[in-house]
Amino acid sequence: MRKDRSKLILFITFLLTIVFVIIGLSVGYTSLGITQLFPTMFGGGTGGDEFILFSVRMPRVIILLLAGMALAVAGALLQTLTKNDLADPGIIGINAGAGVGITVLYLFAKGDLANFSYALPIVGFLSAMLTAFFIYIFSYEKGKGIQPFRLVLVGVGFAAALSGIMIMLISTAQRSDVAFISSWLAGNVWGGDWPYVWALLPWIAILIPYVIYKSNHLNILGLGEQTAIGLGANLKKDRFILLIIAVALAAAAVSVTGGIGFVGLMAPHIAKSLVGPRHQKFLPVAMLIGPVLLLLADAIGRSILAESNIPVGIVVAIIGAPYFLYLLKKNL
Repeated sequence: MRKDRSKLILFITFLLTIVFVIIGLSVGYTSLGITQLFPTMFGGGTGGDEFILFSVRMPRVIILLLAGMALAVAGALLQTLTKNDLADPGIIGINAGAGVGITVLYLFAKGDLANFSYALPIVGFLSAMLTAFFIYIFSYEKGKGIQPFRLVLVGVGFAAALSGIMIMLISTAQRSDVAFISSWLAGNVWGGDWPYVWALLPWIAILIPYVIYKSNHLNILGLGEQTAIGLGANLKKDRFILLIIAVALAAAAVSVTGGIGFVGLMAPHIAKSLVGPRHQKFLPVAMLIGPVLLLLADAIGRSILAESNIPVGIVVAIIGAPYFLYLLKKNL
């Protein structure tokens, strides 16, 4: 019965994802309703409709899909590896670390990031890994290891400090550069063109299947340390590899979407509440809930104001911040 319920929930979340993809392709400053959407998709639309769909809307929706998957899986990995329900790439400073690297690259490229699209995830990853290393050092307590609550506090401090560094880097730059960094900090999806899709896709296509393959190892890592060792787990090696993957997924996602937080916090928790804590069951559901959250936030942000968009990151934060406070109170 439980197995059937898991399959049903996975199917429902898949249908929800399809629904929000269609909404994402339809909603915007220029209307492209259902009656126009499907004919245009199969070559029966006007030139204007084809441009809106294939050059503007579709790459943005695919970016949100891929980024939602990456952030959800990264959050699930961090929560398992740190045994901390509050872990999230945005909350503990990983996203901000990637952002500093992206900002430096942006200034080096003089605003022409399209020519460096494939370098974006790599630069974001290296910068985020350096951040993760320092967060680990400051969170580690000799004889006790990583303290979950301390990890959150250190991560929040690093996120604030790194955001300040980003603003310092940009403060002496040109006005267009200021606009970019402000957009990144707000979580405005700026990389909405096809080159950014191709830059992000390999990271998702390679790393997420590996995480699914390691689901049973993740179940073991979630147990007590002695139990995991008794079951034959190589804790140091597995934790190191999976931590690198979590940082890589988060960095790749925010390198093209901007500083979007809370998705990695909410998606795994919602998935676990629906299908239970086994990674084989909740990871596929979380991978679909992540895109649903981003697509929903994007649709809300593009619908509230007629002539301007509210950044996805701000809408997600409005939803996610109360949830974070609820979890914080629950874990105290």
